[in-house]
Amino acid sequence: MSDDATGGDDLGVLRHKREATRYRILVEIAERQPAVSQREIADAIGVTAQAVSEHLGDLAEGGLVDREGRGRYRVTKEGVDWLISRTDELREYLDRVTGDVLGDVEVETALADGDVAEGDRVALSMRGGVLHARTVGSAETVTPGAATAVAVTAATDGADVGVAEFDGVVDYELGAVTVVVVPAVRDGGSGAVDGDRLRAVAADDDLVVAAGTEALAAVRRIDRDPDVRFGTVDAVREAAMRGLDVLLVVGAGRLSAHTDDLRETAVGVEVVDATREA
Repeated sequence: MSDDATGGDDLGVLRHKREATRYRILVEIAERQPAVSQREIADAIGVTAQAVSEHLGDLAEGGLVDREGRGRYRVTKEGVDWLISRTDELREYLDRVTGDVLGDVEVETALADGDVAEGDRVALSMRGGVLHARTVGSAETVTPGAATAVAVTAATDGADVGVAEFDGVVDYELGAVTVVVVPAVRDGGSGAVDGDRLRAVAADDDLVVAAGTEALAAVRRIDRDPDVRFGTVDAVREAAMRGLDVLLVVGAGRLSAHTDDLRETAVGVEVVDATREA
């Protein structure tokens, strides 16, 4: 997705910090208009006044905000429509996360970065698809909006630790899925795949997933063993939602099962042609 505030159909508000900031700026303007102080907006969303000024310039250029003089801004009809559409998308996404992902879970598990004592306030981060927690020192200032929690168990460095009483949002970008489609065996199967091209694509991803026997054969032809062979639909979605870039090598007959599922997420999907030239 481009950085243009009006570009793209995915959840850019979640995928990019820039989009999230613009969303929050538009909300602040809509609440305060027409007299809007850039400093007030900056303080409310935790960025600099200079950053707000730059975003306002882009929003005005994109037709989402009207300038009505110094310190006076108004969200345009196009801006309101953009806010509504993004809010609806966020609501649908959060409903799915709350119902399908979090369920009734009140305690999450993280890996401890350093020793953590029960009752410690911890800062949360996502790395390698895994939630991490580190104790926040008493004199340490946490960035406004950053994710924190309270440790409900003790843990040594690298061990699992239970965390609850969450505050803020874990700041990370979703992963992306690169798809290589392998023809059915009667149409050439793995032999129709350009091994050099597949090897080059696989080098850039965190996880290699093979869905189907033809796909497994194609991956093994480049001297790789896939990280995932079974339960691939759920595995691809989960890995990408946790920030991992995934190479999905999939048999042609199984493609729609994966892409239909991914369309319901904010994950970016790119299909790469790795078939041999005739």
